[in-house]
Amino acid sequence: MNIMAETTIEADPKVPIIRLTRDFAATPEQLCRAHTDPWLFVQWNGPNSLETRIDQWGARSGGSFRFVSSRDGEEYAFCGCFHEIRPDRIVQTFTYEGDPDGVALETLWFEGLGNGRTRLRTQSLVDSFESRDAWLKSGMEVGVNEGYAKLEELITNGAV
Repeated sequence: MNIMAETTIEADPKVPIIRLTRDFAATPEQLCRAHTDPWLFVQWNGPNSLETRIDQWGARSGGSFRFVSSRDGEEYAFCGCFHEIRPDRIVQTFTYEGDPDGVALETLWFEGLGNGRTRLRTQSLVDSFESRDAWLKSGMEVGVNEGYAKLEELITNGAV
């Protein structure tokens, strides 16, 4: 049984961090693969209105990535470095190239809950409260929730 859920999005009041939490009907290994396999990543990442292509993808500790999301001729590029990839955790930087000074340090945890379910927890540390608040006001919750709904569909269909 697949339980659809919204992602919990929280802003830390003391540190410029955004935390996300969402449970999936998947194993930690499946969620890690969905975040590191470029073929899977482009299928679920971001809002429904965008298409994503990979320009560079070295999903390994010390590797880097660059992907471009597009809609109606407009492109939005993102890049970063994978600092550490383990079955239970990914640590990476993340930058929207339209704001190259706005580098986030992101950590993703894949916590097995048993019975084929996993809790995904992420945190993104940015350089200021202003940057954090700009992310929150950008409509990121639409991209996060639509993206994770697509990921749940891939899991349900056996693609992950």
